[in-house]
Amino acid sequence: MTDNNIAEDTLLGIIRGLYDQFENGTIPNIEISTRTKKNIEYNEDSEVWVYGDQTSLRSAKSVKGAYHLLKMAYSVELLINEHLRNNRGSTLRELYYISENWDIAKFKQQSESDRLIEDLEIITALQREDFHIRPEEDGATMFGPVSITEQTKRGDRLIHCQEDVGESGYQIPFNVDNIVFKDHDAKLVVAIETGGMYARLIENGFDAKYDAILVHLKGQPARSTRRMVKRLSEELSLPVVVFTDGDPWSYRIYASVAYGSIKSAHLSEYLAAPKALFLGVQPSDIVEYSLSTDKLTDQDIAALKSELTDPRFDTEYWKEQINLQLKLGKKSEQQAFAGKGLDFVTDTYLPARLGEMGVI
Repeated sequence: MTDNNIAEDTLLGIIRGLYDQFENGTIPNIEISTRTKKNIEYNEDSEVWVYGDQTSLRSAKSVKGAYHLLKMAYSVELLINEHLRNNRGSTLRELYYISENWDIAKFKQQSESDRLIEDLEIITALQREDFHIRPEEDGATMFGPVSITEQTKRGDRLIHCQEDVGESGYQIPFNVDNIVFKDHDAKLVVAIETGGMYARLIENGFDAKYDAILVHLKGQPARSTRRMVKRLSEELSLPVVVFTDGDPWSYRIYASVAYGSIKSAHLSEYLAAPKALFLGVQPSDIVEYSLSTDKLTDQDIAALKSELTDPRFDTEYWKEQINLQLKLGKKSEQQAFAGKGLDFVTDTYLPARLGEMGVI
């Protein structure tokens, strides 16, 4: 994490910039990258998707813009005086409630304060953890043959993520950079969307049989979870596969892990694991394994069509799979494999797919 003094100076730079604009007779404004899929581009060096050159202007020329800059100033004051100088922190939810005391600068809803923190990340090139802002919940869990040392307020703890944890696994903390990898016998990482499938693989001993580190994504994964997957991939040189449901929303989960999300493209180089591969459920699996399905909703169809214009899915593989799904008009869940027996997914499907992919 960034030193408190560096974070403070960077935040103060924002306020100085606004003050200088006042002094010069300029209407205060701040320029920020536009957060849309039209403004993400592939970075050849880091192999992830980052924001491009398109920007938006937050200006006091409009009432809405003036309020935005006012709320930003109040937030920066809190982050400097309460968080950084006193070495304390708040959750995203607490920040929203703290603003209730700011009179005209208070946020109308939490999504507004969350977005402002993202704005500050983009402007400063820092992360919310550098401001001592925490999510409401820590990351998900992982289970597998790896030993770690976690820095805690009560000292360092040495933990083996199979032997020293319960069946739910090791809970990933919100600041993954406080973890040091000590030793491992792992050969791959399987990042899993649903808790039911994560538990199935543990119960069936998939981690032991294939020396796999299993990571529960808990749906759309938290930043800490994505950071953990990236570190496992790069620091331990392990292949990563992402196992999700077979629907457009799950494909976006994979995209956020491997390519970076549109919402947080400013953090892609820190969070994304570009070597991560999509394991399934594939639309072609619905046909090949005669899986139980649900009909695509209008929202599903619109999301799939949107993905066809998303640069992160601009490959022959994804075009083929998405067009097949639109043709089928069906989607399927990970748990659909249970219809063929509780061991089918670990004894048949996963070994076959991982073999095809050259992972095992």
